[in-house]
Amino acid sequence: MPWDKGDVPLALQDYVRRTTPATVLIPGCGAGYEVAYLAEAGWNVTAIDFSAAAVTCAQTILCKWAPCVVQADFFTFVPRAPLNLIYERAFFCALPPKMRPQIVQRWAELLPVGGQVAGFFFFDDHPKGPPFGIARPELEQLLHPYFDLIEDQPVSDSIAVFAGKERWQVWRRKP
Repeated sequence: MPWDKGDVPLALQDYVRRTTPATVLIPGCGAGYEVAYLAEAGWNVTAIDFSAAAVTCAQTILCKWAPCVVQADFFTFVPRAPLNLIYERAFFCALPPKMRPQIVQRWAELLPVGGQVAGFFFFDDHPKGPPFGIARPELEQLLHPYFDLIEDQPVSDSIAVFAGKERWQVWRRKP
């Protein structure tokens, strides 16, 4: 997969080092490298993917953390415990742009006030995808009714398809 980095991005590693462990959901987890990293750091992790093949791949790679990965539809998934964080890594940009309002609405439904969406956002105006880029004003328009942007950093270790076009961002759920 062109969006499979093969390890844990530096921005997530930095975030984990300076953040209290939380209950996190990783939608569209793919191979799931972040699952093991977060679980080993003491986080309560659930990773989901709609694809049975992706779930099997992630479970094979993750060995002892395999039970953290389940096949599920993000739009109907019911977490086992209240969430504090949704980790975004190529899920938002993998789905068709017409689904963006539903994704953001679902984030808002799943997170309590103060909960966060943290991850990588792909800014690009090329209409073909996946990955489907988004203009920054469009992302802000979608998220601002529910979330405040509290962190925005350039990404130094992007994979080729995202190089120079992604940002690490943390959005906090509004009251």
